[in-house]
Amino acid sequence: MPKIALVDDDRNILTSVAMTLEAEGFEVESYNDGQTALDAFNKKLPDMAVLDIKMPRMDRMDLLQRLRQRTTMPVIFLTSKDDEIDEALGLRMGADDYVKKPFSQRLLVERIRALLRRQDAVAGDVVGDTEETKVIERGELRMDPLRHSVTWKGLEVSLTVTEFLLLQALAQRPGFVKSRDQLMDVAYDDQVYVDDRTIDSHIKRLRKKMRSVDDDFSAIETLYGIGYRYNEE
Repeated sequence: MPKIALVDDDRNILTSVAMTLEAEGFEVESYNDGQTALDAFNKKLPDMAVLDIKMPRMDRMDLLQRLRQRTTMPVIFLTSKDDEIDEALGLRMGADDYVKKPFSQRLLVERIRALLRRQDAVAGDVVGDTEETKVIERGELRMDPLRHSVTWKGLEVSLTVTEFLLLQALAQRPGFVKSRDQLMDVAYDDQVYVDDRTIDSHIKRLRKKMRSVDDDFSAIETLYGIGYRYNEE
């Protein structure tokens, strides 16, 4: 039974979302501020966190940054209609997805399920020799999907599930262009809609992480108006 942590200072949202998730078979832990949630996460991590982008006692970006220092567990942000800057910043800092308030609880459940399926896949629960499980070696890049391991020039790079799947999709066929729609299909369940900006934000975050180990990393090329491709170096 996957454990989902909900962090929001709106008790009505906590109660209603917790009831929905529990009805879907999830175990739920609720927190009404970021510091309390972090204290609990330091003792035992949940399988996923759903965070309100505005929280008392700890800045939401501070909480996300601290989480990313120790875990790649999926994180979904809950945002308001006017939080576009925070959405993009959150994705660049390592959030996997965001859902705008007011939101459909069914949509939130589907996004949670999609992220957990991808987490299971890269954690090694997918067996068999498939394109999704094969080790990829492209120049200086090495990816092992079953171990969720990525190295560039022999140096480890820590990626979220979404970042890993996007890089894997691009690296599987170097030189071939992947449109944003194709990358959305890779990173998101068919029932989950995201816009182009979400994919672009993930790619920017992915590049930043690769450049953290190599300032000259340029293997992911943008073709404006078309999509992205991986150029083997």
